[in-house]
Amino acid sequence: MSTDKLDALTERLEDAAAQLRGGELTPEDAAKLVEECATLAAQAGTELDRLGREQPAPGQDSLL
Repeated sequence: MSTDKLDALTERLEDAAAQLRGGELTPEDAAKLVEECATLAAQAGTELDRLGREQPAPGQDSLL
C-alpha cells in the first residue's frame, strides 16, 4: 500500500496553507488558491478511500 500520492497532496495543501497565512496574495489569488485547496482535499479524500479499500482495518472482515 503506497501513500506517495496522498503524501504529495498533503504537501501541496501545506504549501497552499503557508501561502494563505503569508498574507501576500491578492484577494483574487487567495480565492483561486482556496478553490485549489478544495480540489486537493477532494482528491485526498478519494485517495484515502482507495487506500482503505486496498487493505481494510484490522478486525474488519469482508462480507463476501
